[in-house]
Amino acid sequence: MLDVALVLIGIAGLAYGGDLLVANASRLARAFGVSPLAIGLTVVAFGTSAPELAASLVAVLRGAPDIALGNVLGSNVANVGLILGASALMMPLSTTWSFVRREVLFMIVASLLATLLMFDGVLSRLEALVLLLGIAAFLVVTFRGDAGASSVRVAARGGEPRGRPALLALVGVALLALAAQALVTGAVGLAQAWGVSERVIGLTMVAVGTSLPELASSVAAALRRQGDIVLGNIVGSNVFNLLLVLGAAGALRPLQAAVPALRFDLLAMLAAALVVAPIAITGWRVGRREGLFLLACYAAYVSFVFAS
Repeated sequence: MLDVALVLIGIAGLAYGGDLLVANASRLARAFGVSPLAIGLTVVAFGTSAPELAASLVAVLRGAPDIALGNVLGSNVANVGLILGASALMMPLSTTWSFVRREVLFMIVASLLATLLMFDGVLSRLEALVLLLGIAAFLVVTFRGDAGASSVRVAARGGEPRGRPALLALVGVALLALAAQALVTGAVGLAQAWGVSERVIGLTMVAVGTSLPELASSVAAALRRQGDIVLGNIVGSNVFNLLLVLGAAGALRPLQAAVPALRFDLLAMLAAALVVAPIAITGWRVGRREGLFLLACYAAYVSFVFAS
């Protein structure tokens, strides 16, 4: 019961801490004159990936690399299958060629890069550095593309408070660290008590738990009929998970996992990224039929993970 309580407390703390970080980081960005598009692709995407980052780093430090890897790869599959599928059921999501050509393509390239680097079952510090360089490239492309597309520059809001949002953002970071510790401790305990591998716990319970910020923000955006925010949040979060979270975890300590299981997880993650493109360009929207398909695929994936 203590392990279950720790998992629930950890999930709730990650969700609240991530929301606190996103909200106040966005206020800071507006205060410094960063455009809404750049905020969505960077600040919000990073904020909703912060739980994955915290949980993965804690898992690596505790000597549980399977939870760290399962968290990242499972979260990316959940983002597409569960969150995009559920959001599309609530409201058909419109897409554009520029979104598929830039954001979706970057997600596919990041997924392919991570798969190639880890197909031998190891992520070395040098390979982790390659991933971190990738997130730097993503930020450069995002801000340059935004500057080129915007004819009107966003002026910094001189009267916008900066001290309070900065303090609250730091509180959010601290809460994420504490909640991640509770979640990983409880997850390892449950895996041992139930006789389930840490990989399965990471791919399912921890992955879905750390994806709650993406789920909450995507459902809220879908209810407000802001489909571009849903798609941008999911794609941006997947890029951050692979390049920043996995890169930071591997830089902290080289990651190693059983090759057959890891290869399946990598290919499942890559398939989830690849399926977004053809779905998005079919009528240039992700409709309810596609949403049902994604949810069915995710249910089959989870069933296979538990059965394997």
